[in-house]
Amino acid sequence: MSLQVSQLSKRYGAQKALDEVSFSASPGRILGFLGPNGAGKSTAMKIITGYLAADSGTVSVLGENALANPKKLAAQIGYLPENNPLYLDSYVREFLEFSGGIYGMKSADIRRRTEEMIRKTGLQSEQHKKIGQLSKGFRQRVGIAEAILAEPPVIIMDEPTAGLDPHQIRSFRELIKELGKDRTILLSTHILSEVEMVCRRAIIINKGKIEASDTLANLE
Repeated sequence: MSLQVSQLSKRYGAQKALDEVSFSASPGRILGFLGPNGAGKSTAMKIITGYLAADSGTVSVLGENALANPKKLAAQIGYLPENNPLYLDSYVREFLEFSGGIYGMKSADIRRRTEEMIRKTGLQSEQHKKIGQLSKGFRQRVGIAEAILAEPPVIIMDEPTAGLDPHQIRSFRELIKELGKDRTILLSTHILSEVEMVCRRAIIINKGKIEASDTLANLE
């Protein structure tokens, strides 16, 4: 398994955001993380990617202890958080090339992947604009491009289609299906149809607890 989460717990004061959550994900199977707002999806994703500390439990990414070595695994996990933090004063191409440098990519790879990501995410017409000038939908595309720029084997996306129009959503689904052929993808949403379109398996979480985990056919 590329991603193994075991007995993960997190409290915010008296509120238990995660209550001994356990699940796993493997390459070639896009895993849906389904639940209402406030269910604990974002908290789990922030812990997996090293942005938040857990109270207890373990997270293994590619066989490494992700809680103990978050910086070591940073380039191995593509992460698109729910609020999509971007440098609004940066130009699109400049931001992606800068991100490639942060990931430790070689110059030739940065140029190649930046071109590829701009094409795949439909940013050709916006690539020379400042991110702050873009619509919400195009900003989301920049976040997606940045998350997969370094070709990470594990990709985690939190509500990735927020702000996209129907045409953009269809294009995004095709991109995710292509990426999911040989990568581990965890995709969170509160929309069931989103999971049905791209995922083979799903986890249902509510109030910090896993309520079900199975193939979509069995869950239905």
